[in-house]
Amino acid sequence: MFNMMQELRPKIPESEKITINLGFVDLGQVDLMVREGFYSNRTDFIRTAIRNQIERHSDVLQRSVARQTIDLGLRHFSRADLTTARDSGTRLHINVLGLASIALDVTPELARAAIATVTVLGALHASPEVKAALADRTQ
Repeated sequence: MFNMMQELRPKIPESEKITINLGFVDLGQVDLMVREGFYSNRTDFIRTAIRNQIERHSDVLQRSVARQTIDLGLRHFSRADLTTARDSGTRLHINVLGLASIALDVTPELARAAIATVTVLGALHASPEVKAALADRTQ
């Protein structure tokens, strides 16, 4: 008989869903490019367009990230991380471009005691209670 191991930390999604509004002509042109085989679907077109713009402005983005001391990519804050910060009297300034996640076992009280500011360009994953507790510290 096999023991089933339960994952201790929930799997972090690899993307975030967004909604955009396009004019009818723009949407029709996207659909035409999909139909002509340039892109596999609307999402493929939009992702490609976004990546092209990011690449076009990569030098500006890199300078901005370096200037602002932003963590780039995925940054996870565990209960232990926040407890250590609180116990040492150090309050965290979370600055992330990408995904910042706060463990689900972090209480709102611990989050408020350990986190001074939250700036996330991308997505913040935390319990609704922790997000509410940090609302006045989130930019």
